[in-house]
Amino acid sequence: MSTGRTHSSEAGTGSTTGGTGGINTYKGEDRALRADRLGTPGLLLSVLAASAPLMVVAGVMPTVFGVMGIVGQPLLYVILGVVLMLFGVGYAEMSRHVHNAGAFYAYIARGLGPTAGAGASLVALVAYSAMQVGIYGILGFEVSGLFATYLDMAVPWWLPALAAVAVVGVLGWLKIDLNAKVLGVLLVIECALVVIFDIAAVSKPGPEGLSLHAFNPETLTGAGLGTALCFCIAAFVGFEQAPVYAEETSRPQVVVSRVMFLAVGYAALFLAVSSWALTVAAGPGSIAGTSLEQGPGMLFGLTEERLGATFTDVLHVLFVTGMFAALLSFHNVVARYAFAMGREGLLPAGFGRTSRTSGAPATGSMLQSLVSVVIVLAFALTDGHPVGDPTAPVLRLFTWMGNVGALGVILLMAAASFAVIAFFLRRGAGRAQAPRLVASGLAGTALLAIAVFTVRDFDVLVGSGPGSTLHWLLPGVIGAALVAGLVYGAVLRSTKPDVHARIGLGNEAFQLEKAAENAPAPL
Repeated sequence: MSTGRTHSSEAGTGSTTGGTGGINTYKGEDRALRADRLGTPGLLLSVLAASAPLMVVAGVMPTVFGVMGIVGQPLLYVILGVVLMLFGVGYAEMSRHVHNAGAFYAYIARGLGPTAGAGASLVALVAYSAMQVGIYGILGFEVSGLFATYLDMAVPWWLPALAAVAVVGVLGWLKIDLNAKVLGVLLVIECALVVIFDIAAVSKPGPEGLSLHAFNPETLTGAGLGTALCFCIAAFVGFEQAPVYAEETSRPQVVVSRVMFLAVGYAALFLAVSSWALTVAAGPGSIAGTSLEQGPGMLFGLTEERLGATFTDVLHVLFVTGMFAALLSFHNVVARYAFAMGREGLLPAGFGRTSRTSGAPATGSMLQSLVSVVIVLAFALTDGHPVGDPTAPVLRLFTWMGNVGALGVILLMAAASFAVIAFFLRRGAGRAQAPRLVASGLAGTALLAIAVFTVRDFDVLVGSGPGSTLHWLLPGVIGAALVAGLVYGAVLRSTKPDVHARIGLGNEAFQLEKAAENAPAPL
């Protein structure tokens, strides 16, 4: 098998196949992610791990119940599941035509133009990086708490956070199928324990009995609804990452779209049932007060009452491993976005090459590890609170970064919805794809509305006062990334039109270059 590394392509000779089932990149195997690494189960587990179901049940759900006073949270997950299914209709169809590790920005580039794609690429890089780094805060705090509880040791939160950065960084260099196995084992155990709690809650309901009051539309009223939408849609984040792995799947035209619908359907059902089980266990009338008072501790308290201390201790440990799975999932996605951008000239060329041993996007993985270390250390150095105080790692690092990332992903999904419409209309497929385009338009409109609510209520999301600079500074991070990307795209259009034209094409660009070089010279 010819390796066809970059030096041979620079000489303008030959083409390369990465072996049976590999991607012919022409520029060499180090410009391609290894194909046939993931099937439907592996890809499904990889994308679901990003949602960290136990972290959502223990952390997000009590916040929505208590801080925002939305008792109808289970119904909210059903509604958002429908919106995201509509989004997935067009997004999945697009995935059959475009296979690119830079999924969001590639789709936006192919639909709305390369300059828009450049803007989306930076938004995606910043958003997913922020979501990943934020989780280090809550993981560090939880591990610190486990040391204090079981070993009577006072460990600052940033030490386990930095240790997690190192482990995730090493795994990020390894083969994606190995990563999928790690994520799969952690996710299955985590979900199984939550399901056991759900069954126990329904079997032994609280003082108000087995009530379906949380599914009453009247429970969705209140000033906190807009904020709750952002929190709840963030719980679904992960399903949209499936196209990022398209180049590494066995049959991307089938597997990617199948996984997206399975992931949305599973997440909507799991989240709706689990949030309903919490209302049954605590009582719909008292769930808001209990959540506000106990926060993440509510789940563990309700679990101990029904399943005992040993089960609860295991749940605490799985809370940490679930967060680790989410960290690894987001890390893999950021590394692949950086790879796609490097391959197309949006980042230095080194990012567009993979490890010769594992086929992983090693440089992108290293970049994300470095960013994580810098941000964790920045919060550690400015943390003047004693060990055990969650103010800095949880209420700042986790909340600030998590919500910045969620806003970016919501905007990317909205833009991708409209890009799907433009993509098929430009190709004269509007009539054939009409139902999918209508679904994409409805989803894009709904997602834009959620983004507006998110920006409007950002002070509530991050726990700052109405007059705080954080109200505009944090969402401004996404705005700055978008503007910088658009300006960068415009500059490339003027100075490097060949690079600008390649944005979103991925491996197809290499084939076009090959065809151009092999074309006979004009007479």
